[in-house]
Amino acid sequence: MEENRSMVKLTMAIVMITSFITPFMGNAINLGIPQMALEFGVGQSLLNWVVTSYLLASAAFLLPFGRLADIVGRKKVFTVGMFLFALTALGSGFAWSFSMFIIFRVLQGIASAMIFGTSMAILTSVVPPKERGKAMGLSAASTYIGLSLGPVLGGVICSTIGWRGIFYFNFALALVVLCLTLAKLSGEWLGAVDKFDKWGGILWILGILLFLYGLTDITAGFQYMITFILGLTLLIAFVVYETKISNPLLPIRMFMNNRAFTFSNLAALINYSATFALTFLMSLYLQNVQNIETSQSGLILLSQPILMAALSPLAGRLSDRINSQILASVGMAITTLGLFFFIFLDEKTSILLVIINLAFIGLGFAFFSSPNSNAVMSSVDRTLYGVASSTLGTMRLLGQTLSMTIVALITSLSMKNLTLDSPDYVTSFLQSSRASFTVFSVLCCIGIFASLARGSAPQTMRNNSD
Repeated sequence: MEENRSMVKLTMAIVMITSFITPFMGNAINLGIPQMALEFGVGQSLLNWVVTSYLLASAAFLLPFGRLADIVGRKKVFTVGMFLFALTALGSGFAWSFSMFIIFRVLQGIASAMIFGTSMAILTSVVPPKERGKAMGLSAASTYIGLSLGPVLGGVICSTIGWRGIFYFNFALALVVLCLTLAKLSGEWLGAVDKFDKWGGILWILGILLFLYGLTDITAGFQYMITFILGLTLLIAFVVYETKISNPLLPIRMFMNNRAFTFSNLAALINYSATFALTFLMSLYLQNVQNIETSQSGLILLSQPILMAALSPLAGRLSDRINSQILASVGMAITTLGLFFFIFLDEKTSILLVIINLAFIGLGFAFFSSPNSNAVMSSVDRTLYGVASSTLGTMRLLGQTLSMTIVALITSLSMKNLTLDSPDYVTSFLQSSRASFTVFSVLCCIGIFASLARGSAPQTMRNNSD
């Protein structure tokens, strides 16, 4: 029994560090982008690929690696992924050209897919069902700590070492996780005995890449619309193909026959679609409408992830005792109300009210995220933990892309090519902001019903007592 407890604690430590790395890097590297632009001499259109290349690669490979981990072993795929992540972090730090830097970022996205397609599955395999919510709450808290420390610690690193120091720091963290995994983490956690569906994998990777690439800038031109339609066609072909084979990459029938799994993933997709662009919009609002300095704006925006980090463990523990349907739906309702309040932002809105509402949304997200993740992982058999973890991760990335696409579409229609010094900028931005938050509020309201529709209990909890 004592050995099992030690294994759970070690696994939690590994997953918590892993959950910290990516959000920290994502927020920290944003502060280093101006330095990159000067060093490499590239413009904004190319700088966008610093983030986009990583996200696209991660989204494309999450599901294939999650399924592969179920077949060949979750620890094996996780370890290889962490080794590749460490190498690519070091490579990004030593990149001698912008082209090589982007290549390393793509490889880092693939490595991230190997890690995050398996880490939640390993955690679910090791932690007893009655403590699973608590464990996921701690993992979520690590994610939000990474989001919170990203701008602060990233700013210190950029000002003292330079942008390359962010990747050296991530290399050190990845090395710690890799050493702990190789030296202390025993077990392989094989889940499935099927053959890997390579044709399904090809269809999925090509489809999701084209779909998300077209979606990222669908208003920019005809070529993006064509790319989006081609990606959507390949994804439809993927779904049709998966229903006709005996060893699918993604068991489509799992969505048709498992209500808890389907609606929990749908709720996650809607939640991220409604909330991801919040920080982007509020950053512009604080700096360009309220004329608050960048550093102070960053501190104001911290009120949301700090509350998420503080309350996620509590929400996770509660989901071990109270049904996730109730907790996640309450969290979604709180988030909906917070987004609704932001519809009424104007030039005279009190900053104190902004901070309170950001914290309020953070409260809602905390009570949605951990219980919802617990519901997803508890609704499938242990042979599908990798697929379930990867599917949830894909919903997150797809939701984030959809959220930014909604904002891009609204701002392109209402603001066109207005610059910051334009006399109509503030008025047009506030109109765009109100329209965006209206759409997000409606989406989140729909998400409440999706969360409630999952049913009162996970369907396959009985299979998770392994």
